[in-house]
Amino acid sequence: MIIFLLVLAADQLSKWWIISHFALYESREIIPGFFNFTFLTNNGAAFSILAGQPAVWRQVFFVTVNAIALVVIWIAQRRFGQGCRLYTTALALIAGGAAGNMVDRLRFAYVVDFLDVYIGTAHWPAFNIADAAINVGVALFLLNSLVLEPRRDKKTRIHASSA
Repeated sequence: MIIFLLVLAADQLSKWWIISHFALYESREIIPGFFNFTFLTNNGAAFSILAGQPAVWRQVFFVTVNAIALVVIWIAQRRFGQGCRLYTTALALIAGGAAGNMVDRLRFAYVVDFLDVYIGTAHWPAFNIADAAINVGVALFLLNSLVLEPRRDKKTRIHASSA
């Protein structure tokens, strides 16, 4: 719960700061040739998917999908998180990020993005702390599911067969 709340708070505070200190589309170089703060909005999903759809339909769709995702994450936490801190951390990061972006959609009808990573003229799509938390959470979940859990299971089978 603490990780969820920290992600949600960091996401919302960072977006508040950007909105308060930047004009829309304003960009400030942080690390030359690599990283800027750039105030952008995204009324679609990742990479602006569905951005051209009617606003009311888009809002209902995204808020519903976010709410369903949070319920699924809660169920997953009850199933996978019991006794596994890495799953709990991963799911808390994902849930905190999903909640942060849902707050934006409910408040503004769009998501505030401002982290602009690039090399030369090649820019990764702008994102925010919520997006970063979701990606880190998914990576941790997959790492645990595909690499760490199978190793633990193998060790358990080896110890059980030698006993």
